[in-house]
Amino acid sequence: MRDLNFELKQLCHRNRDGSFATQAARERVLDLAAKQLHEAGFRHMSASSLKPKHVHTLLSRWKTEEQSTGTIKNRMAVLRWWAEKIAKPNVIARDNDAYDIAHRQYVTNVSKAWSLGDSQLLRLSDPYTAMSLRLQAAFGLRREESIKIQLAWADRGHVLALKDSWTKGGRPREVPVRTAEQRQLLQEARSLAGQGALIPAHKSYVEQLRRFEHQCGAAGIRRVHGLRHQYAQNRYRELTGWSAPAAGGPRSRELTTAQRETDHAARLQISAELGHEREQVVAVYLGR
Repeated sequence: MRDLNFELKQLCHRNRDGSFATQAARERVLDLAAKQLHEAGFRHMSASSLKPKHVHTLLSRWKTEEQSTGTIKNRMAVLRWWAEKIAKPNVIARDNDAYDIAHRQYVTNVSKAWSLGDSQLLRLSDPYTAMSLRLQAAFGLRREESIKIQLAWADRGHVLALKDSWTKGGRPREVPVRTAEQRQLLQEARSLAGQGALIPAHKSYVEQLRRFEHQCGAAGIRRVHGLRHQYAQNRYRELTGWSAPAAGGPRSRELTTAQRETDHAARLQISAELGHEREQVVAVYLGR
């Protein structure tokens, strides 16, 4: 991974095109690709050894992780940039339809949130999977974050701190611990995890991810990303005093000037807690 990561960074530095933000975003995607290819078993890659099998491996993982259509398309654009710079443009199909990538989903006021019930948790035989799901629901974590998190390090009392190595795009963040229920859950999670992650000592992250997927499938739990939608909508109601548009609340055009200011501040806060760089992204969770 180190060699591939180093070579990809060098490739970026030799080909500085676009804005600073574009360059930084490209480097984050390439860093993620290097890490995930390493985890998939490609241990001796160089930047010039990109092949279709590597693209399919990454794409399969992103789809399994239920990354948004927009995120997948942005990452595919970076992979195409990589292929172009190493003079292998044919490694990746020009059209995303070749990979059965859906068209972008734009903001609607239809909720995709769902809550985790006790009956669903009882169908899980793996306590690590159950705890990861509970943390996703309580703190709006992504699946990878909820598996890799080391509670002994992350639990700072008033906030849950997330390392860059656990998060999407390598962006560290903090999520507030606001309730007694969250505090009790963190105590349970720390008791289970000890000093490590929510991964059994004899398993790797990839092995636990597969176990998580199998457990959720057997329990009938689908699209766990909906837990983040529920977290966002709960937080919006806490911060504003009214429901989000996707949860049946007033739309932006129906708000007063003062309410719009409250709405904007709440969206910025929720965006930070979910690990997004732009306030506009949370409209997918909250509606507009």
